[in-house]
Amino acid sequence: MRLDRQAALALGLLRLCLAQVNFAPHFFDNGVGSTNGNMALFSLPEDTPVGSHVYTLNGTDPEGDPVSYHISFDPSSRSVFSVDPNFGNITLVEELDREVAEKVVILVTDANDEAPRFIQEPYIVHVPEDTPPGSSIFKVHALDKDTGSGGSVTYFLQNMQSTKFAMDRHSGVLRLRPGTTLDYEKARAHFVTVVAKDGGGRLRGADVVFSATTTVTVNVDDVQDMTPVFVGTPYYGYVYEDTIPGSEVLTVAAMDGDRGKPNHILYSLLSESDGAFEINETSGTISITQSPAQLQREVYELHVQVTEVSSAGSPAAQAIVPVTIRIVDLNNHPPTFYGENGPQNRFELSMYEHPPQGEILRGLKITVNDSDQGANAKFNLRLVGPGGIFRVVPQTVLNEAQVTIIVENSAAIDFEKFKVLTFKAVDPDTGPWGEVKYSIYGSGADLFLIHPSTGIVYTQPWASLDAEATARYNFYVKAEDMEGRYSLAEVFVTLLDVNDHYPQFGKSIQEKTMVLGTPVKIEATDQDAEEPNNLVDYSIIRVEPANVFDINEHTGEIRLKNSIRSLEALRNITPSGVYTWSLEVQAKDRGSPSFSTTASLKIDITDTEMLSRSPMDAFLMQTKDNPMKAVGVLAGIMAIVVAITVLVSTATFWRNRKSNKVLPVRRVLRKRPSPAPGTVRIEWLKFNRTKAAAKFVLQEDAPNENRNNHSQGSPPPPRAPAPPPPPGMAPSTAAAPWTVPTVSGSLSPPQPQCSPKPKALGSPMQSALVSELRQKFEKNNVASKAYF
Repeated sequence: MRLDRQAALALGLLRLCLAQVNFAPHFFDNGVGSTNGNMALFSLPEDTPVGSHVYTLNGTDPEGDPVSYHISFDPSSRSVFSVDPNFGNITLVEELDREVAEKVVILVTDANDEAPRFIQEPYIVHVPEDTPPGSSIFKVHALDKDTGSGGSVTYFLQNMQSTKFAMDRHSGVLRLRPGTTLDYEKARAHFVTVVAKDGGGRLRGADVVFSATTTVTVNVDDVQDMTPVFVGTPYYGYVYEDTIPGSEVLTVAAMDGDRGKPNHILYSLLSESDGAFEINETSGTISITQSPAQLQREVYELHVQVTEVSSAGSPAAQAIVPVTIRIVDLNNHPPTFYGENGPQNRFELSMYEHPPQGEILRGLKITVNDSDQGANAKFNLRLVGPGGIFRVVPQTVLNEAQVTIIVENSAAIDFEKFKVLTFKAVDPDTGPWGEVKYSIYGSGADLFLIHPSTGIVYTQPWASLDAEATARYNFYVKAEDMEGRYSLAEVFVTLLDVNDHYPQFGKSIQEKTMVLGTPVKIEATDQDAEEPNNLVDYSIIRVEPANVFDINEHTGEIRLKNSIRSLEALRNITPSGVYTWSLEVQAKDRGSPSFSTTASLKIDITDTEMLSRSPMDAFLMQTKDNPMKAVGVLAGIMAIVVAITVLVSTATFWRNRKSNKVLPVRRVLRKRPSPAPGTVRIEWLKFNRTKAAAKFVLQEDAPNENRNNHSQGSPPPPRAPAPPPPPGMAPSTAAAPWTVPTVSGSLSPPQPQCSPKPKALGSPMQSALVSELRQKFEKNNVASKAYF
C-alpha cells in the first residue's frame, strides 16, 4: 500500500522556522521515494518500517545565516514524523496506515533580524523663518519587517543638545523647539540627523537592537523681517562753487536686509536741503539744483530715507542715513580796490614836499575786498614804485580792509626831484602774477586728472580703483605761475576698503586625516584689504554621523571634544565601526554686510597605535593631506645622500693622489773634512736594503747627461770654483770656506744600461714601495755615507 495523495499534500505543508533572516529560504526536496524532487508528489508505502529515513529538507539562506528545521502536528493527529533540526532529515516514528490521513504543520517564529528602513528619502523641507516655536515641520517614517518588539520603531535626534528641533519618538514628527526661532540671515539651512531604532529582540541567542539614520535638510525661507542696509557709510559730498546746477554730487546705496527675496527700494530726501539738492528715487544719486553761489550755507546735513516696496506695491521697512555735503569755495575772485564811488583802479593826491615821517595820507579813501571765502579770501598788499618812500597798511588782508598809506622817507619827497610820484598797490596772488596752472605727474598719476585752474583732482573716466590691488597712490602736483616759478607737493590718495569679497576655501571639498589628540585645520581667505572685512570666523553647521568636534572660530582648527579620547569612545557613537565623518564648515567675514561660504570636509580619525606600525606608515599617513611635503622630504634625503657620496669620493681621490706622489727632498749635508777644496767628489746614495729599491736611483736636478755614468765608476766632474767674495772684503789666505750646498733629488727608475734588471717582486704594491723609500730617505739621509 502507498501513502495517499492527501497525506502527501499534508506533508507538503511543512513550514520552516528561521532566525535573523531577511530573505525567504530556498528548499530543495530530496525524498527517498520521489523522483522529481516535488514534495507534493511524494509517496511512501504504508509498510515502511518505523525509524526509516523517508525525506530530507534542504534550506538555504541568501545571507548565509544557519537554517534550523522544526515540525508540528495538529492536536487531533498523530506525530508520525520527526525532523532533525540541524540537517532536515525526516524520520518515520509511527506505523503508517493508508486509511488514516495526517496533516503536518511547521510553525515559523520571528527573530529580530530586520533593521528599520526609512522610506521616501531624501527628506528636504522648506520652512519660513517666521515659523512659530513648537510648530510641526516634517514627518519621517521608517518600517521594520519584524513583528512584536523587533518590529516597533521609535525615533529620536542624534544631536538633541545642539539643534533647534525636537522629535516625537512615536510618530516621527519633527518640530521646532519651544523658545527657538529660525533666522535666514544667520543660517539658511539646517541638517537634522534622525535615528530610527527598533524595540529589540533575540537573534542567535542574544538580545540585539537595530537602528538606522537619515538626514532631514531644513531649508529656511527668507521673509521680510529686516530693514534696509546702507553700503559704504558714512557719506560725504563736496560741491565746488563753479559746479553747474544738475551735476551729481554723490550716490548712496542700500539693499534689502532680507537677501533671500529682496524688495524693490526707493530713495527720498527729507526736508532739510532747502531745495538745493534732489535725489533719484531709484539710483540714490544726489544732485545739486541751484548754483553754489546762491546757497546760503557752507555745510548741508541731509538725511536720506530708503523705503522697501513689497510685492503688493505697498511701502514696507524703512531706514535713514545722514549725508554731509560741503560747499567748497574756489580761489577765483581777485581782490578789488574801491573808492568812494565804487570800484576804482586809480587814486590821486596832492601834497607838500617833506611831510613828517609817519604821516598818514588822509586824502586817500581806499578799500580792498576779496569775495572768496575762507583761506581763499586771504591776500597780501604791497606798493610797487620807488622803494622806501611810503608803506602800505595792512600788508595782509582777510576778505576786506581799509588801505592806509604812511610816509616812510620824508627826505625823498622833494619837489625839485619829483613832480609826480606814482605807486601801485597790488596783490601778489592776482593778475598775471597770481595766475596758477596745476599739473600732475609721477608713477601713480595715470589714474587721475587735475583741473588746470582749480586744482581739483578727479579719477580718470576709465579708471577702476580696487583697494585689494592697490590701497594707496601717490603722485606730485606742480603749481606754476606765468613767469615759470613753481612749487611741488606730494599727494597721497588712500582707498577705503568696502566688503565686496566672499571668504574662499582652497577647495570646496577637502579630505583630512585626524590623529587622536591632534587637530586638523581648515582655512579660508578673504581678499578684502582691511579689517574687519578680511577677518574670517569659522563654524560647523553640519556633522554626520554625530557631532564629536569643536572648532576654533578664529583659527579654523578642528578638534575632537574633550570627552572623546579613544577610538573606543567613537565606537560607542558609531556601532558600524567606520571612523569617517562628514562636516560642513562655514567661513564668515566680519564686514558689514557680512559674506559667508561653506566647504565640505571629510575627516578620517585614527590613533597613534595605527600610525606606529612602521616609520614609513606614519610618514605616509602624516603626509596624506600634503603629498608635496612627502616629495620634498624624499628629495631632501636624496640630496643628502648625493652630497655625502661626492664628499667621500673627493676625499678618496685626493688621498690616493697624494699617496702616489713623491715630492723632491731637500737636505743640508755635512762637510767632508778630508778632500781639498774644489775636489769634492759626490758619492751617490745607493739603497740596497731591499730588492725593490734597485728600481730607483738618486738623481740630481742638473741636466748633465754624464752624471748617470757615475754609477759605472767614472770620476765625477770637478766642482765649480767658489764665487768671488763680495766687494769690500779682502780675500782669505786660509782654506776656502766650504759652501754648504743644497741637493735636490728625486727617485726615478734607472736606465737599462746602468744596472742589471731587477727581479720581479709580486707581493708589495708599487705605492707601498714608493712610500717606504721616501720615509727611509728622509730618516737616514743625514746618517748615510754620501758626503760632499
